[in-house]
Amino acid sequence: MPDRMNLEPRTLEGDHVRLEPVTGEHEAEMREALNCDPENWQLQVISAMGEHFDRYWQAMTKMPDRIAFAVRDKASGRIAGTSSHLFIDRHNRTLEIGSTWFRPEYRGTAINPETKLLMLGHAFDAGAVRVQFGVDSRNARSQAAVLKLGAKKEAIIRRHKITWTGHKRDTALFSIIDEEWGGVREALERRLLQAKP
Repeated sequence: MPDRMNLEPRTLEGDHVRLEPVTGEHEAEMREALNCDPENWQLQVISAMGEHFDRYWQAMTKMPDRIAFAVRDKASGRIAGTSSHLFIDRHNRTLEIGSTWFRPEYRGTAINPETKLLMLGHAFDAGAVRVQFGVDSRNARSQAAVLKLGAKKEAIIRRHKITWTGHKRDTALFSIIDEEWGGVREALERRLLQAKP
């Protein structure tokens, strides 16, 4: 068993998406992609719309324990959204997948499950023993999506974060551990065979 998780930024590619580690070259395209769906941003810890983008971009690119990905729809070439490896703890071999956001037209397609399949595979291949997901307790759609991935709900962390709107957020915590990954991977692969592009 390795004593450290060797998780490094690299491009991840599936049938529907290409996950590109975010660099300065993505900034203008990411600004355009994320500047929509104000109702959904109300449920996020920070917003990327309009004047909020610069703060969001700093969080994406300057946090030392984060690998942010631009999720590119291979069919159109457009950025469909973003997701990140967060709170990377190489010694304890744990991390979170979060700060996930997709344009409305990509929700309910193969984009999100394939993104998660690639990110989970990258994490567990690097030696992760636990991957967690933290979701706003008000966000029923995202909680359902995480459960559909095969994650187990662990707890509600009360008053966990104060969001950009001032809301005192309760966070629903989910996880997948290394012993579960094989079954989760197989279920996701089967699901992708039936998903619409």
